[in-house]
Amino acid sequence: MINCESLSFASDKPYPEVKVTSQNCTYAGWMLDNVGGSHSEMSTISLYIYDNLMTNEKYADVAYIFHKISIVEMHHLHIFGQLALLSGASPRLWTCNRGRKVYWTPGYNHYATTLEDLLCTALNGEKAAVEKYEKQVRMIDDACITDCLKRIILDEEIHVELIEMMMKEYM
Repeated sequence: MINCESLSFASDKPYPEVKVTSQNCTYAGWMLDNVGGSHSEMSTISLYIYDNLMTNEKYADVAYIFHKISIVEMHHLHIFGQLALLSGASPRLWTCNRGRKVYWTPGYNHYATTLEDLLCTALNGEKAAVEKYEKQVRMIDDACITDCLKRIILDEEIHVELIEMMMKEYM
């Protein structure tokens, strides 16, 4: 069993002010995808709620960690929603796919039934988020947005470490 009392679920570095240099519809679309795309904060949050429920009885420490990570992910969702709004988009749970708005759906998630599959899915999702946000940092020419992305990446890297720790403990 993992001692959860000493764990950190987010970086201790402060979050930058959520603002944009100017409205940009391309950046707004990318932030919306972070909010409500298939690989988004909303998908992560909903999956971690499921993971918490699936592990609560047998692996209380794992359930607790997923709960705490989901709270950090909710903060990320809020930041990306604010950035989308400030960039000129409606901060709904949706993304743009081939020119049309597509609402987020829980069908985006892979609902694992074993602890191993659940942890592997979570780890792959966190690593994909880091890669996605790092790519956005390289493509966005707005320091206000990239500062927020860089700060969020720090949290996602901690989540990778936490999930890897759970994998070492239980796999």
